[in-house]
Formats: sequence, structure tokens, C-alpha cells
Amino acid sequence: MDSKLLLERALKKEFLSAEEGQFLYENVPTADLMWTANELRQMQVPGNVVTWQIDRNVNTTNACTANCKFCNFFRHPKHEEVYVTDLETYKTKIEETIKYGGDQLLLQGGHHPGLGLDYYTKLFTDLKALYPNIKLHALGPPEVAHICKIGGHTHKHALTELKAAGMDSMPGAGAEILSDRVRRLISKGKCTGQEWLDVMKVAHKVGLTTSATMMFGHIETIEERFDHLVRIREVQAQKPEGENGFLAFISWPFMDDGTLLQRVKGINNNTSADEYMRMVAISRIMLPNIINIQTSWLTVGADTAQLTLHGGANDMGSIMIEENVVSAAGAPHRFTAESIQNCIKEAGFEPRLRTQHYVEREMPEMEEQVIDY
Repeated sequence: MDSKLLLERALKKEFLSAEEGQFLYENVPTADLMWTANELRQMQVPGNVVTWQIDRNVNTTNACTANCKFCNFFRHPKHEEVYVTDLETYKTKIEETIKYGGDQLLLQGGHHPGLGLDYYTKLFTDLKALYPNIKLHALGPPEVAHICKIGGHTHKHALTELKAAGMDSMPGAGAEILSDRVRRLISKGKCTGQEWLDVMKVAHKVGLTTSATMMFGHIETIEERFDHLVRIREVQAQKPEGENGFLAFISWPFMDDGTLLQRVKGINNNTSADEYMRMVAISRIMLPNIINIQTSWLTVGADTAQLTLHGGANDMGSIMIEENVVSAAGAPHRFTAESIQNCIKEAGFEPRLRTQHYVEREMPEMEEQVIDY
């Protein structure tokens, strides 16, 4: 293969094969990958703006039957520490979120064997009745697949009902790596990679905007990373005309602290800053039909995140007023509304507050503080 010709094709937004993408990843210098990715970023999102968001990750429940070996957050459904968040707690958290300028809840939780479609539609309806302006970026394909499994629903029925109840968009949670070899080893209780993709196809058909993700740097092969990217790109290519489909792609390295993968299998996060920058750049190159590439400051820190803004990424994600899952595995970084904007400015860009649909928001009046969890 000729790397120069492949990069030229990439700049024409051609779909490179998994093998071609891997060849670039393994043979082209980081600076060249980042330059190409930055050129593509300017085609997709022209200008000097880097977007960011204010939202809060609220967990519906920590009870889960998926038994993911990278997750310190979940508890077995019969564990004494299991909880299901009640309406009063939601009210408190939403009012705090509004006070700190947030416009959205990211609602996720475990695979609770007793929480089905009726529970979630009632929860969303109740929250929207109380706070009609709060957006619900809710669940994820594995949770939807779980709801369908325990209730005997089709993906289309469940997603249609959830959307009607107030679900505004869906995160790309639970993708990890879409290879079933990997999933059997790290998240056996979750849906297959194909079902993850199938749920997303239906979400796009019923008009839900979603995002796609990848957690790498554990037991997957480089080949499996590129197969993951190609499969996501193929689903995006099938979205109905006029729909956003995957509006963003986010990748992050596996956080290992205290996880079963680390304690039992000896798998550690050895992802360097250079490897992360290369993965962000190659994601932009491999996914020319996904507009926004978000960097994961939560897992890699501000300095590395700033560099990725020059190599394909155009979004810093949310300050995350509250986040309990990735943090439980060792992600130590935190931002306030002021510090994330300063970080973007220091990297040479103009910060712009956005909604989940990447529409610019006016800066709200807020208390400049994040809650310490």
C-alpha cells in the first residue's frame, strides 16, 4: 500500500477499508495523521470554534447483570448497596444542574432485571412533566436491548415508546469494542456487537439522534479497532435522509484502576498520549460521514485533549457536573465551565457552548462551581 495515495483518498472523504486504515495507523507519522485529520475537520466543521456542553450524568440504578470486567460501578441486583434513583433525588439533581447552567441529563444505569419499558417511559414522562426544558440523553443500546429482552419488545416498539415519553437522544454507551470475541471476555452479559448496531439503526429510523463510542486499550487487537470503526461508518451510511444518525464519535482508553480486568487478568491501561492522538486522528480519517469528533479529557487529561483539537477533534464534550462510572475506574480529571473554556482558549480555539444536537447555546447565568463527588 502507498500511504501518500491513501491519505489523498482520505482527503477526498473516501471510505478507506479497515486494512487501509490500519496500514496508515501503523506506518504514518503522528504529525501526518493529525494534519490530515485536521484538514478533514476543517471540511466538516470549518473555523476556529471548539464546542463544549454542560450536563450531568445521573445513574438510574447501579444494579446490573452484565458483569462487565472493566466496571467498578455496578452491583449485583441482590447486593446490599443496590439503589434505584427516586423521583425526589432526580428533582434535587435537576435543580442543581439548572443552577450550574446545565440543560441535559445523561441518564444511564445497569441492567436491572426488574426495570422494564413501563418503568422508563413513566420516569421520562414524569421528568418531562416537571422539567419540560431539560433534555434527556438517555440509556444506550445495551440498556435498550435489555429492556427488550425482559419485556419481549422489538427494538422499534421500545424506542418509539421511549421517544414518545421524552427521550430526546441516545448516547453511544456500551459499544466498547464491537467484536464478539472481545465482548464475551469483558462484557458477556451485554448485547452482541451486532445488536448494538441494530438498536442504533432503529434509533435513527425513529428519528433519534445518537452518538457512537469506542473504549480501547484492553484486550482488543488493532484489527478489531478498525473493524469497529468500519461497522459504525456503515450504520451511519444507512441512516434515513434528513436524520443526524451518529452526530458524534467519542473514543477513550480503558480505565483500569481496581477493575476485574486489572486484578484478575493483569490488563492495564498502557495507552500513551501519542497513541490516543493517533486514534482520534484515525477516527476522523475513517469516519468521514460523522461530523463531530469529541476528545475525552475525562480520561486523558487537558494537555492531551488540547493536542487532539489540532488533530481531528472539534468538541471537548461536557464538564460533567456528575460522573460516577468512568471515575470509579480511575479517571481523575475535572473541569468547571470556566476552566474548560480556558483550556480551549489556551489551545488556540474559541469555545462555544452547545446543546446535544450541536446547536449553539447562549451562556446561562450560573454559579461557577461543580459539585464535588
